[in-house]
Amino acid sequence: MSELSWSKTDDFFIETLVKQDEDLLAALTVNSEANLPAIDVSPNQGKLLHIFARMMGAKRILEIGTLGGYSTLWLAKALPEDGKVITLEFEPRHAGIAAQNIRRAGLESRVTILVGPALESLPKLAHSAPFDLIFIDADKKNNPAYLQWALKYSRKGSVIIGDNVVRSGRVADAGNQDEHVAGIREFLQQQGEDDRLTATAIQTVGAKGWDGFSIAIVD
Repeated sequence: MSELSWSKTDDFFIETLVKQDEDLLAALTVNSEANLPAIDVSPNQGKLLHIFARMMGAKRILEIGTLGGYSTLWLAKALPEDGKVITLEFEPRHAGIAAQNIRRAGLESRVTILVGPALESLPKLAHSAPFDLIFIDADKKNNPAYLQWALKYSRKGSVIIGDNVVRSGRVADAGNQDEHVAGIREFLQQQGEDDRLTATAIQTVGAKGWDGFSIAIVD
């Protein structure tokens, strides 16, 4: 199977199952026109996050890595009116574009964007915890540290999702010491060794190539 086949299948799923509203479509257009890195979650991945949040009745969500706010919109749209997404973004320009996308969707009351290094923003969130769902999708070298903060800000039953954990199979190559691959590998090893977590990881193929996500529930 080729990446072209994977992408065509993704397109079929999106056309058949993922009805993106004007807010989501506009965000993708704005992000592309602003030349943001083309690393948004795919539409069907975004809807999967949305479904996870709805399945668990999430009211408070922490997102580490905003980019242009596309995944943020999917998560915010899963919340009740009094729900909240706190999303952390390193790049001020990316955060500004995300804020525009969120404002256009009328979701400012449900979303707070914190700008700066996530490891500087995270210690300031104790008053906002615990979170029901935590989505980690930022610089992978810091994933082990993000996991520890996620655990600190969780409760029994909280769900922690990590994106891009396969890296085209490089995560399974112990000889690959790229800092982001190594960060993902340690992130997964920590989850497997932590008695507080029940975790697994799933490989995916599609418009984003060969990758996957991890999902863990706090026991």
